[in-house]
Amino acid sequence: MASYFTSFSLLFPLPDEAARRYALELHQQADRLRQEEDVAGFPADLRDQVEDWAFEATAEEVEGRPGLWLHSSEGGIDAVCAFLRHLLQKFDPAGRVTFEWSHDCSQPRTDAYGGGAALITATEIKTMSTHQWLQAQAA
Repeated sequence: MASYFTSFSLLFPLPDEAARRYALELHQQADRLRQEEDVAGFPADLRDQVEDWAFEATAEEVEGRPGLWLHSSEGGIDAVCAFLRHLLQKFDPAGRVTFEWSHDCSQPRTDAYGGGAALITATEIKTMSTHQWLQAQAA
């Protein structure tokens, strides 16, 4: 049986230690919600993404500032995009984040490889996949 992977890794700077604590607590709350625990005060704009919350968040220094290292080999693309947009809305409304991801498989499969990219601002999330790009080029 083949195992499929969707991997990404990115660093996200935050303005201060209080922002990093907020982001890490939010991530922990999402993990508790995934385990069907009751969590009060979790942002409504992220609640629909909890099921897809398959990424890790750890404290890191980024460009000499407090930040996060966000990564996964299990997916969670929609959830991490929503999480980043939420953090941009709260801490850096003029900022933006870009990152790429890859699709891979433990065995050769014709549908197993590819990837995509995201551009996230406080107001929108734009994503594209290599599959979408290839379809558009063939049209």
